[in-house]
Amino acid sequence: MDKTWSLKELYSSFEAEEFKNDMVKCKEYIEEHKAKIMEALKTHDNEVGVIEKYIESEIRLYNIFSKLLEFASLTLSVEAKNEKAMSIMENLENSFTELTEVEVNFKKWLYEIKNLNELIEGSKLLKEHEFFLKELWEKNRYLLSEAEEVVISKMKNTGSGAFSKLQNTLSSTLLVDIELDGEKKQLPLPVVRNMAHNKNAEIRKTAYEAELNSYKKIEESSAACLNGIKGEVITVNKMRGYNSVLEETLINSRLDAESLEAMFTAMRESFPAFRRFYLKKAEILGHKNGLPFYDLFAPSGEAHMSYTYEEAREFIVKNFGTFSKALADFADNAFEKRWIDAEPREGKRGGAFCSNLHSIGESRVLCNFSGSFSDVVTIAHELGHGYHGNCLKDESILNSDYTMPIAETASIFCETIVKNAVLKTATKEQAYSVLEESISDAGQVIVDIYSRFLFESELFKRRESSSLSVKELKEIMINAQKEAYGEALDENYLHPYMWINKPHYYYAERNFYNFPYAFGLLFSKGLYAEYVKRGQEFVKDYDKLLAMTGKMSIPEVTAMMGIDIHKVDFWRSSLKLIEEDIEKFISLV
Repeated sequence: MDKTWSLKELYSSFEAEEFKNDMVKCKEYIEEHKAKIMEALKTHDNEVGVIEKYIESEIRLYNIFSKLLEFASLTLSVEAKNEKAMSIMENLENSFTELTEVEVNFKKWLYEIKNLNELIEGSKLLKEHEFFLKELWEKNRYLLSEAEEVVISKMKNTGSGAFSKLQNTLSSTLLVDIELDGEKKQLPLPVVRNMAHNKNAEIRKTAYEAELNSYKKIEESSAACLNGIKGEVITVNKMRGYNSVLEETLINSRLDAESLEAMFTAMRESFPAFRRFYLKKAEILGHKNGLPFYDLFAPSGEAHMSYTYEEAREFIVKNFGTFSKALADFADNAFEKRWIDAEPREGKRGGAFCSNLHSIGESRVLCNFSGSFSDVVTIAHELGHGYHGNCLKDESILNSDYTMPIAETASIFCETIVKNAVLKTATKEQAYSVLEESISDAGQVIVDIYSRFLFESELFKRRESSSLSVKELKEIMINAQKEAYGEALDENYLHPYMWINKPHYYYAERNFYNFPYAFGLLFSKGLYAEYVKRGQEFVKDYDKLLAMTGKMSIPEVTAMMGIDIHKVDFWRSSLKLIEEDIEKFISLV
């Protein structure tokens, strides 16, 4: 089975006539959009007509623009040095800045309307896009002047956008010098990082040390990228009038500070349980000073489950089918039609992601499959994102944009299906291994994510006054890991370069892209518990919830399932499920 994805459903190549024609059309649509909307905004005589024209024009434009950009972006994610893809992306991003003037003027014009609710009720198209319009209206308070917004939009392409691309290229093309079995090699970073799951303790430690040494090649350039991006974010954030970058992130996430703090409170309360797990694992592996970072993912059990790519497909599809036929069919189709790029190779970025291609009603998944059960879980996770997009494919593209915290719901729900399926037929040794891996994954999302939140908070605090050196960035990361993990990790073997490894820090539009994972895990745990109680009648409500995520705030979405995320008790109940797994794991030792 081919483990590389097919992008021909978007375009066959950058030289294809369809691609060239769409590039021309996109520029024409941009010019038409600017001319027609700017003219329409000169009056308030026909407000419903103007808003309808704006929505229709946005939909047409976003559909073609996203299709073009996704083709270039996906190509670049597996071919880091593809100059054509880089050029196309830059061309599209520069073209899109031309829309800033229109968007600013429309938002300001919309804000002048005093009876927006009444207008919405009188138009089917406006009613369909009610949330979209009201969100635009609300965010107007943080909008700068037209001239300032245009300048910021254009400068981002040569500022944070350029820094982000540079760091992605640096990390995607980084080759790690490593010696294995007496042979010196240069391997792609994702291949070396996958060795953290290896059964051989010497290989895990060698890979960890080689990984850290490799970052020295790009530490100064990565630090420059990070300082440039975060400096820009702080500057623009202050200009817009936000109290902090975190406040802006919460507003853009459709979340509130009360919910975040309720979740963090419950997370901090759970740290002693996670530390018991890590210390027990350290004891099993023969470590006396806590667990070294390179053994966080070490399999301590004897049952090592491995899968071929074909076996991974069969296992995922079969067990997705226990939830719903729609989910199983979606996954099977993704494998069959080559929506997944699973093969690790030079020039391909590390980690995993899912890109939902709303313009063609499909998805594409990137991962680096090596055959471990963890890799199977990763594919299930990313297919969950894809299924989320599938539930939204009949929505307008303007109603398909859900925020980061809720984005992890379907993915972690699918993880849970797969993990629970293994446990049903597992031997004692296999159950031990699955529990260990599941708790390790949860620890990454609860404990490690909290360390990343601490790191980014401190980074923004210090970046207010000056750029940070590589030494400072490493110190902040180490201190954050110590605070989150406590005595559970060996302080002589931490990961000072996690700020290079995680690409999320380099997204100017996605600051604090850490807590959404914790939110997704814990909300999803609560949903799964509800599924266990209600059975098949839950499925329809679940699909409806996913379909509504693009046009509701997160508290409104969660309330659909009777969940109040402002209360610490909800988060505690979800964490209790993980704590029970920890106790079960310790009892199996």
